[in-house]
Amino acid sequence: MREPAFWYRPPSWISRLLSPFGAIYGAVTAQRMARQGAVAGIPVFCVGNYHVGGAGKTPTTLALSHMLREMGEQPFVVSRGYGGQLEGPVRVGPKAHTAKDVGDEPLMMASQVPVIVSRDRAAGAMFAHGQGASVILLDDGFQNPSLTKDASLIVIDSGRGLGNGCVFPAGPLRAPLAPQIARTDALIVVGRGDAADDVARELRAQGKTVLRATIKPDPGSVAALSGQRVLAFAGIGDPARFFATLRKSGVNVVEEKSFDDHHPYTISDIEQLTADAQAKSLTLVTTEKDMARLHSDADLAPRAETVVAFAVSLDFDEGETFRRFVAERLARARGK
Repeated sequence: MREPAFWYRPPSWISRLLSPFGAIYGAVTAQRMARQGAVAGIPVFCVGNYHVGGAGKTPTTLALSHMLREMGEQPFVVSRGYGGQLEGPVRVGPKAHTAKDVGDEPLMMASQVPVIVSRDRAAGAMFAHGQGASVILLDDGFQNPSLTKDASLIVIDSGRGLGNGCVFPAGPLRAPLAPQIARTDALIVVGRGDAADDVARELRAQGKTVLRATIKPDPGSVAALSGQRVLAFAGIGDPARFFATLRKSGVNVVEEKSFDDHHPYTISDIEQLTADAQAKSLTLVTTEKDMARLHSDADLAPRAETVVAFAVSLDFDEGETFRRFVAERLARARGK
């Protein structure tokens, strides 16, 4: 799904027309969030959003997994596997599964951290525990009540914020903001913009942790594109953010091509992108998530050999504050 442009403009007649549906959707979601979930038996950290679409959950989840390993933990990611066809629980194998099996994000993350895909998040957590997990990282699922969370970390893009502040379908929010803030333990604002400042102030006023972070390009990816003119393409929640990251990294982006989030690339798509790039002597570059979809498809992988994957990570301004928060939440969860 491609996000409607009116979501990220001041409330318009369209959002007002859709607001009654948003009220119903939000009320149902808020009621669901209040339910008691299953207890995993090990700490559960949820990385989520207040809204639909991308904001930086995947790099946040990976950064948290790396930190936990440095602390001596064995984190496992539990994901619903959006876009995949397997119900699970199943442990993702980068060579055994495709994006069509388990979804692009789980497949991408599985090269760095153990990932369990399960439509039933509680069953996925129990399965991960049995596989040796000491901590569960719940990828999304903030609004899903099936599993009790010991810490909920919300990620917001500082440039887009919460858009028009309306509930889906009138806007991007998954539920009214107040009940979501009430269940938030930490807010991670990605980038240097000010669109999330109001939410950050409200959380700070409630004594909750607010952290700033930036997307950090992989030096190898930047070096691979040095001196080249590129055609950048992406099928993620916010392609514009990816294109902006490339430019901020000094990459000469000549053309952009946006697809819907989790777009199922076809042979025709890749052949057209390749032809467009060759016609203007451009290098094709995309995200790691998009590349996971391309490389896991036997028909697309040979046609994507010349595509460059641009890798990024999340760099926290106050890494020690984040580490203390994580350590405190681990101790609190195990002291119950």
